Amino acid sequence: MKSRLLLMICLAAAASASVAQSKVELYGIVDAGVTRVSGLKGGGVTQLASGVMEGSRIGLRGQEDLGDGYRAIFTMENRLEVDTGGISNRPPSRNQLPDRATFARYLLPSLSTVQQNTLQPVLNRVSDALGSQVGINVRSDGPAFFDRQIYLGLVTPVGAVLAGRMYTPGYELVGTFDALNAQSSLASGQIAAVPYAVDIRVSNALAYRVQTETFTASLMVGFGEKAVDTGRFIGGMAMYRNETFGVGVAHNRRDNENGQQSLTSTVVGGYLAVGSSGRLHASAAAIRDRHPSAVSGIGAQITPLVGPTLASLIQEAYTDAVRQDATLWHLGYRHQLRATTFYMAYNVYNDLRAANADVASYGAACTYAFSKRTDVSVVVTHFNNTGLGQAAPGGGGYLGGVTARAGADSTSVALGVRHRF
Repeated sequence: MKSRLLLMICLAAAASASVAQSKVELYGIVDAGVTRVSGLKGGGVTQLASGVMEGSRIGLRGQEDLGDGYRAIFTMENRLEVDTGGISNRPPSRNQLPDRATFARYLLPSLSTVQQNTLQPVLNRVSDALGSQVGINVRSDGPAFFDRQIYLGLVTPVGAVLAGRMYTPGYELVGTFDALNAQSSLASGQIAAVPYAVDIRVSNALAYRVQTETFTASLMVGFGEKAVDTGRFIGGMAMYRNETFGVGVAHNRRDNENGQQSLTSTVVGGYLAVGSSGRLHASAAAIRDRHPSAVSGIGAQITPLVGPTLASLIQEAYTDAVRQDATLWHLGYRHQLRATTFYMAYNVYNDLRAANADVASYGAACTYAFSKRTDVSVVVTHFNNTGLGQAAPGGGGYLGGVTARAGADSTSVALGVRHRF
């Protein structure tokens, strides 16, 4: 009921602004298709999915010219799911967590088999609680109505100041220099999504941005007001782009709920035109997370069940399971021939830790545009998991989750339709 009311308010605001000759635009993407994903628990899953190429959304954006080079701007963007009409989604693997965050033999290898079997029921309860957050809550702070973006800004002759919930500088650079532009299961971020290698959005943020035809730079600070999961955030990005080539660098740093340095991501990327209609893309990222966010309360929750000594041991085990020390590589090619665009990509997540949860993906995608607004797509992606790697393909609007077991591969075939308005 609340979502419907908010949507009605947005539509009414757009209508009234139009009458007043204000520059307010209602926009969105409706993207849906049929996917088939193999390698999941219970076998392959065929489903209608929202967001084959891009996440479906509806939004309002507007601006007012204040004179002398000043403008007020705003954006409010809502996630929507074409298959259900809701504002949240779940991966095909539902609430399943990776084996390295589920089973005692991986979490607590130093204990005897008898001790591991004794503790497994407790670990199952913790895993169920953590698994309930897989899906929309992995991508955001929860199923908020404007969870994609909402910000207000003032554009000046020397740059723009923006405040609200926004894409991070690191993710903007990843999306820019990915051949798929972060679309579909073939995008590089799909193999590094549980946990995320690069923060996608940050709330309670203030950003300064400079943008010309060829040069873009931004600096963002997140105030970490929601202490339940993450703390302060800082990120910066600079990139140069023209028709022939592009290059850029970005860095994100986030603290956890205890003020400790958590996820840091440093990304470099570029592209080079090949002929008149081709473009070669490449990027590399260094990912570190010694003090993961949102897991520090596990020990306190299970102390009444197992006592403080074992609770402390389990707390450290879960923390270690989601630590990161890895590199993420992308090599892709995009070729446009009239209304048809072809994509190919190869991505590698190289886990440098003892878990060695490596994942590689490769495949191809093709879109055909009936018009500037409507196109169809075909995407075929294979995920190769080694060691304790367990990623499964999702789509541009949702996570794939995990495969049936660590080391199991997965293949996704998707047919979709996308309409922009």
